[in-house]
Amino acid sequence: MSRRRITQETFDDVVKENVEEFDMDPDEALREAVEQFESQGVDLSFIVKAVPTSSHDDTQEGQTHEVLQALESLRLGQDNPNMTADLKRFTEQCSVGFAQRYLAGQKGAFAIVLSCCRKSLEEQGDLLVALAALAMLTDGQPDLLNTEGVGLLFSILYNYREDPAVTRVGFRTVRHCCLKHEQNRQDFVKAGVLALMTRAITKHIACAEVVKEASAALRVMTFDDDIRVPFGHAHDHAKLIVMENNGLKVIIEAAKSHPDKVPVLSDLCATLSHLAVRNEFCQDICDLGGLKFMMTLLAESFESKDIVRQVLSAIGAIAGNDDVKDAVVNAGGVPLIVVAMNTHMGNSNVCEQGCACLAVLCLRKLNNCQVIMDNGGPLAAIQAMKSHRGQVNVQKQACMLLRNLVGRTDAFSQSILEMGAEALILEALRSYNEDCGDVCRAALRDLGCKVELRELWTGKKGNIVQHSDSD
Repeated sequence: MSRRRITQETFDDVVKENVEEFDMDPDEALREAVEQFESQGVDLSFIVKAVPTSSHDDTQEGQTHEVLQALESLRLGQDNPNMTADLKRFTEQCSVGFAQRYLAGQKGAFAIVLSCCRKSLEEQGDLLVALAALAMLTDGQPDLLNTEGVGLLFSILYNYREDPAVTRVGFRTVRHCCLKHEQNRQDFVKAGVLALMTRAITKHIACAEVVKEASAALRVMTFDDDIRVPFGHAHDHAKLIVMENNGLKVIIEAAKSHPDKVPVLSDLCATLSHLAVRNEFCQDICDLGGLKFMMTLLAESFESKDIVRQVLSAIGAIAGNDDVKDAVVNAGGVPLIVVAMNTHMGNSNVCEQGCACLAVLCLRKLNNCQVIMDNGGPLAAIQAMKSHRGQVNVQKQACMLLRNLVGRTDAFSQSILEMGAEALILEALRSYNEDCGDVCRAALRDLGCKVELRELWTGKKGNIVQHSDSD
């Protein structure tokens, strides 16, 4: 159930009342207001929790929040030489937190900043400052974007496609506008932004910042994260990136150009995992050298749990192809995955992705099951279940791995049971029956354990009432 929300004005009025009526100092008045609303179950994530300050005068009427003061200065000075200074001040205030950005957005900031972008089109330096303000304002607020904004952003990206600095900030803005907003994604794709993104990676392949930003923007175009729409075009967008814009080759070539830039490689790896939506795409990634750079990245970046998680996710995605499963195992992927899990056993995300990756590798592949057994895969999964009893996804993926290991043979069942698997699976079944009960029961069944399977349908007929045509 959603929490109650209030306006910024309501919150500020309570702070003001605490000062005037109850003789509190400003800091005490602020703390009291926060505690009062939180005790009532009010969501304050959209509220600037600060005492308004004076702007042009010292009267109470002249007091407002600093982000609004910066916005007003920007509104009044759009045609002045100081516009860039006002933009920088506004960007700085928006960077304080989401509440500041939300308040500015509610007061018409998008139209003002977009106007500044339009007025700066002829001057690269000013345009960079204006775009940076737009990128910051739209972070977490994709609904601010309108048709005019889509057109202007695309025009800027096209006209400045030779400029790496403008390209980088422009793609960051597009990414913010498309995250959790399906319609914005579709509008940009229709405008032709996918071609601009892939070409930018090739054009500016030596610039790690552009490659990283363009890759991240491409990835967002394949998301299906807008809960307001019944279904999105994530799969279609991924196909467009691969089939019409040569996206797989572009990304893998970029990875080869930055062998020592681990953050860039991690980002490219994450994007590849979102493009592996078809069997042939998975094979193409492998054939183009994508698997090789993933293996290298995993082997050389064990200390970074974030990179390990991204690589494991990508390997799991491309291993949906049966031939790629064998390629991963033949390349020594299994011991790398197990070592990564053991290295970051305290991190639930790594454990979840590690179990999921191994579960995919052994699906329908008896030889791969043997390799996973020989390299301690089930023991790592069982340890992950012990370490993360409160994480349903870890429990689910670990049970999936154990089930897949014995799904086609009972040769490994006794060894896995001796590791203590049955008790842990039963515990997961009791704790998360609704979320992963079926997987737990399947694991117990295939391990040869006693399990009460749910009877979804008895096969008995019910009463059938026939109606005549006249009915």
